[in-house]
Amino acid sequence: MTRHLHVTCAIIEREGRVLAAQRGGGGSMAFKWEFPGGKIRPGESPEACLHRELMEEMALRVDVKRPLDPAPHRYPSFAVTLYPFVCTITVGEPVLNAHRAVVWLPPGELPILDWAEADRPVIAAYLESLRGERPERPVVLLTAGKIDQEET
Repeated sequence: MTRHLHVTCAIIEREGRVLAAQRGGGGSMAFKWEFPGGKIRPGESPEACLHRELMEEMALRVDVKRPLDPAPHRYPSFAVTLYPFVCTITVGEPVLNAHRAVVWLPPGELPILDWAEADRPVIAAYLESLRGERPERPVVLLTAGKIDQEET
């Protein structure tokens, strides 16, 4: 039977950018980029796990803005389901307790990093959710003293 892990991850937003964290040099996913988070303990809710892991890994307190749908992924030797949460920092600055590096990127640039495979569908879902957050608004043009509206 394949081991199946349940893991939270934080998509931390700040000033139009998103935090990505690079794993250290050990293990099968050495130096891959990921959203910070960790394994859910028995009896622990995903959101409680997220808060615990972010404090342990990065000394951060966050406000959860919204969850995204869980994202299952199968690696050759195990399976994982990621529980992503879009967050903002309420207390602290990222500390590298469990990661090699962090970077803040505009959302559209997230795919350029060498991500852990399980995080790739989370990135796609996050970017899609951003498209849904920006409702189409009419463009208001001032021309010769009158207001024209065009649908974008």
